[in-house]
Amino acid sequence: MKNNEQKPDFLFDQINYKFLLIGIAVIALGFILMSGGGSTDPKVFNEDVFSFRRIRLAPTVVLIGFGITIYSIFKNPKSSK
Repeated sequence: MKNNEQKPDFLFDQINYKFLLIGIAVIALGFILMSGGGSTDPKVFNEDVFSFRRIRLAPTVVLIGFGITIYSIFKNPKSSK
């Protein structure tokens, strides 16, 4: 019986899934960096909306996360062996 059992074939290798999870975590970190800075009073303008973290850093982190995710999809696991 054990000779006839086959190991399930996955679409990606283990390293691809690791890169995919890292990419998703980096994207989530970018969106967390974009959050916050709201005002309780709508008549008061909050300058935090235009901070370096929200305008430059967070979108860059999200784009890096998308790049890692795309790399994990296109990486050929057979060539690394």
